Amino acid sequence: MRYLAILLLAPWLLMLCWAYWRYPQSLPRTPRRRAYDVVALLLAASATVQAALLGFDHAALPAVGRFGRASGAIWQQVMPALFGYGAFAVVLLLALWLRQACWGRRPP
Repeated sequence: MRYLAILLLAPWLLMLCWAYWRYPQSLPRTPRRRAYDVVALLLAASATVQAALLGFDHAALPAVGRFGRASGAIWQQVMPALFGYGAFAVVLLLALWLRQACWGRRPP
């Protein structure tokens, strides 16, 4: 159950990885830039897994009452998805910014 949120979020994260890899087409595609992109995507994936596991471990479960567990156990899957997506987005946005700064268009 620890990895359920990541598995459910994986298709969307893979589409974001594809978009990061593919665009913008105006930047030069050198081997150095491709290596940078691979490292950025691996860092984003690693940050996603670590943040999702942290979110799973810190999600507060509701107390068991007289009628069993009350609603709220869904947060043990929602929090990892939120943490994982947030970490993924932060790493990719920083990578996009740095990639544009390094390989972006230079003024003449």
